[in-house]
Amino acid sequence: MSLAVLAGRAMFGLQARPVQVEVHVGCGLPAFSIVGLPGAGVRESRDRVRSAILSCGFEFPSGRITVNLAPADLPKDSGRFDLPIAVGILLASGQIDRPPSGTTEMSHYVLAGELSLTGALMAERAALAIALALAREDHEAVLILAPPAAGIAALVPGLCVLQAQSLEEVVAHMAGRQPLSVAPPAALPLASGQLACMSEVRGQALARQALEIAAAGGHSVLFCGPPGVGKSMLAQRLPGLLPPLTQTQALEVAAVQGLVSIQQGLSAAPPFRAPHHGASTAALVGGGAHPRPGEISLAHHGVLFLDELPEFDHRALEALREPLETGSVTVARAAGSYRFPARFQLLAAMNPCPCGWYGHPRRVCRCPQERILKYRAQVSGPLLDRIDLHVTLAAEKAWHELPVGESSEAVRVRVLAARRRQLQRQDCLNAQLGATGLLANVQLDDAARALLAEAIHRLGWSARASQRALRVARTLADLDGLEQPRLEHVAQAVQFRPSSDDVGA
Repeated sequence: MSLAVLAGRAMFGLQARPVQVEVHVGCGLPAFSIVGLPGAGVRESRDRVRSAILSCGFEFPSGRITVNLAPADLPKDSGRFDLPIAVGILLASGQIDRPPSGTTEMSHYVLAGELSLTGALMAERAALAIALALAREDHEAVLILAPPAAGIAALVPGLCVLQAQSLEEVVAHMAGRQPLSVAPPAALPLASGQLACMSEVRGQALARQALEIAAAGGHSVLFCGPPGVGKSMLAQRLPGLLPPLTQTQALEVAAVQGLVSIQQGLSAAPPFRAPHHGASTAALVGGGAHPRPGEISLAHHGVLFLDELPEFDHRALEALREPLETGSVTVARAAGSYRFPARFQLLAAMNPCPCGWYGHPRRVCRCPQERILKYRAQVSGPLLDRIDLHVTLAAEKAWHELPVGESSEAVRVRVLAARRRQLQRQDCLNAQLGATGLLANVQLDDAARALLAEAIHRLGWSARASQRALRVARTLADLDGLEQPRLEHVAQAVQFRPSSDDVGA
């Protein structure tokens, strides 16, 4: 009887932290204990591992088995430790020959996967997060996963990933009898060609321009207008203006989605999330007893659409303020702080009043003034201050007689050209420019500077609001292919940033 040590990974938010799986098989009354702060999913491994070992034709040791998952202060959950525990038991009980000298060290293997009662290896949901962590921290590691997850993990450059169908195949590889095959990288599908097209939108020229600016510079947008004016229709067409994700971005998106069991492989299409206005704060920004990513993280590198913005819980909306600035969210718990990425574009829509008809040319609003003010106050000034483009939509007369608009494909050509200029100049989109970046990349002439100063004074803008207007002006100049924003660009940016009192008026 002896000791076996293998390597695994425990998920702490999106971080895959190293875990040392120590398995000791000794004399004494039959017992099987797992220590090291295991969760319910890990404690249940005892029954799955026992059945898997017996189903594969091996002998389950009759002595005292102790499994230690180190470090002891790191919480461990899920069934991903089944495979290293089972292999460790077989190693410690002498049923797997130790690898001969000169072959790959056992410590280089990182095993992850839940076992069925038959010994089959199940796909690991957090495979991408584990693979990304290994690529950063240990270039000599060899990761063993079930085939569906192994193909996705193999997309991570600089990492060796082996695929195994069952516990028997892993044992045969460890014993040197039948090496496991290297997992071929999964295919990265292109963005879907069935995205909604801008040509279906008739009229609403200002809103169409706002979507093009948002797509070009990564800006956030708020649409305000009566029911049926086209706010949701416009929002659903923003993904069709965005460029496809790079492979690195697609891997990051899939890694986040894998933590909430919705991963269906990789896609180059930017994510589009549209949660219901009844979503809780935890559902929107992340949280729970064992924190998981929320909608803002699932929209990472994509679009978060909040329809009926004032109907969301006020605390949930206020929780968006920091992620909009930083591009990430941190959920604090007693066990530690969990950080999730949240670099998303906010696209919101709201009515001008509870009934929706305030200011409509043909419908009468019957909402008391106090109720209108309360409705608008649900969206706080600090949140509105962080939205770059404010657009008031009016009902179009005889919209069906208006000409067909420009297609998404034609608009995307200008968007991609503007994005290339930004990335070549400053290595980020204009929406992500800080104060130093604005000083370096935005030089206004006297007329444009005077107009901006007048807008700041007349509309009562904060320093943040004026900086966001400059970012929009910078994007407008990029769309026009100009080196610096001009007076007309600043004037357009001012048009998209009314005072808070004017929103929805």
